[in-house]
Amino acid sequence: MIPVIDLFAGPGGLGEGFSSLTDENGKPIFQIIMSVEQNESAHKTLQLRSYVRKILRDDGTVPSVYLRYMSDHDDKAWDDLTSYRPEAWKAAEKEAVCATLVEGNDNLVNEGKRRLEEWRAANGEKPLVLIGGPPCQAYSLVGRSRRKHDADFDKDKKHTLYKCYLSFINGLNPEMFVMENVKGLLSAKHQGSGVFDHIYQDMLEAGYEIRSLVMQDPEEPKDYVVEAENFGVPQMRHRVILLGVRQGSGLTTSILTPRETTTLRMALTGIPKVRSNFSERNKGWREMNWARYVDEAAQRIAAAEDCKELVPVMQRVISTRPPKLSKKVKVTDEKGLYDEWYRWRFKRSRLLANHEARSHLAKDLDRYLFCSAYAEVNGVSARLEDFPDELLPNHKNVTENISEVKEGGEYEFNDRFRVQVFDRPSTTITSHIAKDGHYYIHPDPEQCRSLTVREAARLQTFPDDYFFEGNRTSQYTQVGNAVPPLLAQQIASVVASALGAEARYYLGCTHSWTSENEAH
Repeated sequence: MIPVIDLFAGPGGLGEGFSSLTDENGKPIFQIIMSVEQNESAHKTLQLRSYVRKILRDDGTVPSVYLRYMSDHDDKAWDDLTSYRPEAWKAAEKEAVCATLVEGNDNLVNEGKRRLEEWRAANGEKPLVLIGGPPCQAYSLVGRSRRKHDADFDKDKKHTLYKCYLSFINGLNPEMFVMENVKGLLSAKHQGSGVFDHIYQDMLEAGYEIRSLVMQDPEEPKDYVVEAENFGVPQMRHRVILLGVRQGSGLTTSILTPRETTTLRMALTGIPKVRSNFSERNKGWREMNWARYVDEAAQRIAAAEDCKELVPVMQRVISTRPPKLSKKVKVTDEKGLYDEWYRWRFKRSRLLANHEARSHLAKDLDRYLFCSAYAEVNGVSARLEDFPDELLPNHKNVTENISEVKEGGEYEFNDRFRVQVFDRPSTTITSHIAKDGHYYIHPDPEQCRSLTVREAARLQTFPDDYFFEGNRTSQYTQVGNAVPPLLAQQIASVVASALGAEARYYLGCTHSWTSENEAH
């Protein structure tokens, strides 16, 4: 196996891609020897996933003790799980480190060096691969827009966190590295200079060639942008990904192979319907009846003069039995395009975790219902100029710009409520999904809600056996910040090939992925 160190690991999406890559005999090609994450909930997710990899059955499926934990998620189930294979749990605790990377502090670099020496002493002299992505808030277009008048923005330490990554490169001298960040990195400036140029030059000076995963001879910064929807991911996620190769190594790298477009409908096949509930911020919410309220909202929308085209959808909503409000759900019998990827480790279990709808304000249920119906009829998400007046948000930014909104002018929040359309890849799943569901409305009007954590995880291509720890807000944040594992696995195959390992990866298999991995 090839050792991997994962920095700024989040819940482990990039690491999952590398860990799940196998050779022709179904044996893992990469082994994570250290992962570092500062957020406690994300770290617990990361640690749990490390443990699960170590306790898989011989056929690659998860043991029943883990299924019970995913289902019950209580203290007893946790104790039973961690005592199932105590030596494996101890190894997982060691592998996943909860710590903050700080520029100028080399304690973690030295710990990584010690672990690499220890691993090589037991397994032989193998090349090291470094993966990860420094936090992106300082580089994102939204983050920069919100802080454009902040005098301390240039002093934000997140601008230079990539130097923590660089310190690992200088200290451990990996054969290759993969560094991921937001597209906004290309236009970001720090103290008047381009951040991308700084990073690129620092990596060159560290002794590495910087290669693209989508273009053989990149000429400009945009040539390093990987558009996930072009590689089988059901999401329009565009990220800068740098592939570093040690100068003089003579390693040859390929680029990713384009794939057929995968839609939201394909990704969510088999996910059972669930309904939302009322937020506690609604006065008298305990006495409110969700089904009755949604039926009345459908009647109001159907009666609106400018919503006549939505009448058939509203009639269907009124006549359909509402979905259940349930914490314990099971997948349906429908089989989706990626069913083996999402479900193969479950064997016969139909368990589905992290699939509970969040609660919404009553007035937002009206808006979600209108938006999802509009998208069903028109194939696109409604903008504010398409809203009936009575459904417009009572928000200062809207009320003060109502004329611009209704005339379809350039208004910053015109897509404040956005439906994820069934027959397209979703828009980018970001950590903003943790704040509210307005940008992530489910396309089915009958469910009248935003996406669940599991649905967001599906769009990020996390397998259904990947359990997210922490409260629901934290779970959303973890999913939004992650690298899609299915994309990460394809990147891992490029790295493996460059290092001389013959890899079998899910989208590269021309026949059953399950049979290829039964020995994993």
